[in-house]
Amino acid sequence: MTERRRPVDRPRRAALDVLTAVRVDEAYANLVLPQVLRKHRLDGRDAALATELASGAIRMQGLYDPVIDACLTKPKLQPEVRDVLRLGVHQLLSMRVPDHAAISTSVDLVRASVGQGPAGLVNAVLRKVSRRPLPDWIDAVAPDRATDPHGHLAVAHSHPRWVVDALAEALGDDAELEALLVADNAAPRVTLAARPGLADVEELVAAGGTRTSLSPYGVVLAGGDPSGVPAVAEGRAGVQDEGSQLVALAMTDAPLDGRDERWLDLCAGPGGKAALLASLAAQRGAHLVANERQPHRADLVASAVRAVPPGAVHVLAGDGTRPPWVPGTFDRVLVDAPCSGLGALRRRPESRWRRRPSDVEVLVGLQQVLLDVALESVRPGGVVVYATCSPVVAETADVVRAVLGRRDDTDELDRFQLWPHREGTDAMFAVTLRRRGLA
Repeated sequence: MTERRRPVDRPRRAALDVLTAVRVDEAYANLVLPQVLRKHRLDGRDAALATELASGAIRMQGLYDPVIDACLTKPKLQPEVRDVLRLGVHQLLSMRVPDHAAISTSVDLVRASVGQGPAGLVNAVLRKVSRRPLPDWIDAVAPDRATDPHGHLAVAHSHPRWVVDALAEALGDDAELEALLVADNAAPRVTLAARPGLADVEELVAAGGTRTSLSPYGVVLAGGDPSGVPAVAEGRAGVQDEGSQLVALAMTDAPLDGRDERWLDLCAGPGGKAALLASLAAQRGAHLVANERQPHRADLVASAVRAVPPGAVHVLAGDGTRPPWVPGTFDRVLVDAPCSGLGALRRRPESRWRRRPSDVEVLVGLQQVLLDVALESVRPGGVVVYATCSPVVAETADVVRAVLGRRDDTDELDRFQLWPHREGTDAMFAVTLRRRGLA
């Protein structure tokens, strides 16, 4: 007689599918999640549950894995089983799921996805986890806070130690470090940008949004799928963090000398900033060249700017380090450089585990080249905005210092660093530079 098993909970099955895709295929959780939700036909509360389970388990694995390991009698664990345990631990320690429900659904999930063999282990581990609250587990598995404060915070708030060190350096001291790490682990708000001349902020407010405090084009959605907002579906508005909007506006609003007709977005993919720039260019009689090296990302840019009048924007698939245009072509240039992305950890839960310090070293060389190209591409009297979605000093202030240190034709006009724990945005960095005009 075969054992009769309970049906697997669909949101938990969907969450496990996301974890598997991130681990096996190196997928991005925020990109694979909508596909998985459609596959399992989840919406409303079920979709929200699957999203929280997947994002939380990935984001907090730096804490959950030591907790799991402390409950094992044998250190070796199948990756598929560890994924199920991460989902179970997240429910037990960070969600309002009753212990019995978190444990029983995890056992059902591992039976369905792996087999009967590890079911007893999952049951035993999660029962051990359930006997202590989260603060007690942190005390048990994290380094001592008094003797190793960064090591303690790295485990307690699930960040790699080197990332904690880099963020502390960017902040300048440790006073706000824990607040930043907490903010990194909070689910980001869904923020829209109304593209000027195409959509009005009030239209987005009427769709259930609230005006943002920093960008005049920003609206925060209270909930729901942003693709269901007509302006978003039609390309007249788009999902765009308020910090990203401010970077684009830093480029368009910077004072310059002379004409203001030719704009360049040097690294335009996936197109959020380009769409905002292009819509503003159309209003001001300017023309934007949106350049993106990778053809598939250039396609994303083209989709993002589809509602902008064609005469205002041209999408180009080209290598920004070897530009086809002649020097001094543009009046305004934005170089939103490829970076570690450590300023967007809220919305990219897997990125903290994929990046290594060596990645930053490689990126810094590219960032310097791109900033040099941007400065060569702008005419004397024109402006360049260099931006990264990273607060890491090596990718921000150090890049600017290195490039300006070998040039004598450029002045710094302004710079800003945004933070999720202060402004509620991604940790965007931007500096505005101006080529000196001809004597």
